[in-house]
Order: sequence, then C-alpha cells, then structure tokens
Amino acid sequence: MQITFSKQEQVTVMHLMGEIDASNYTSVIDKAQEAYNDGARHLVLDLEKVPYVSSAGLMALHTIARIFSGQMTQTKDGGRPVFRSLNPKQDTSAKDHVKLLNPQPAVEQVLEVVGLKQFLEVYKDLDTAVKSF
Repeated sequence: MQITFSKQEQVTVMHLMGEIDASNYTSVIDKAQEAYNDGARHLVLDLEKVPYVSSAGLMALHTIARIFSGQMTQTKDGGRPVFRSLNPKQDTSAKDHVKLLNPQPAVEQVLEVVGLKQFLEVYKDLDTAVKSF
C-alpha cells in the first residue's frame, strides 16, 4: 500500500495505491489521523488505484469518516481500532468532511452493498469533489 497526500485549495487529497486489507488498514487509518491532527478537515480519498477493499479496509474507510467528523475512535490493545457499526445519526455528517474519488467498479459495488455510499459521496473527477465541500 502506498499513501501520498496533495492539497487542492483547502482540501486534502489522500491518494491510495494498492489493496486495503488486514495487512495495512491500520496504516491507512494512522495516515488519515495524522492529516487530521495536522489540521486537515476536508478529505478526498482517491481510490482510483485501489483494486480491492477487504472488510478491514471497509472498517478503515468508516473509521476515517468518523475521524473527520470529529468523532473519537477507540482502540484495542495493539492500536487496532474498535469497529463501530454504521450509525445513521452520527455518520451522516461524514458527507460534509469526506468524499470518495474514482473507486473501481468492484470497490464501488462493495461500498454500495455494505451501505457506505449512503454516508460518503462518490465523485468521478477531483475538481467536482473539491468543490462539493
């Protein structure tokens, strides 16, 4: 998994390359947390080069949405985040802070099936995603 960041106006873009799974999901969360701690409040997750997202990867995306919504995340021993189910009341504000960019069809289908697309908007181009904040 490769993770890089860029800025577009006042929006931080987190570019992910590779599968998001149990071997790296905590790194994805940690990098997003670092960006938030450094002052980022609007995040576009660029998923164009992510061919696969496991259940752990889905948890990472949900946790990032919670972080950028200002919700504290709880961790277990070893620093792994404690999974919290989707909560329509709390997670609705995620749309205001996190957007998804260019998920591959298989990834977008998984996002739809598990319900994350009802909380996170999906965009096909970066300019539109940035302007949506």
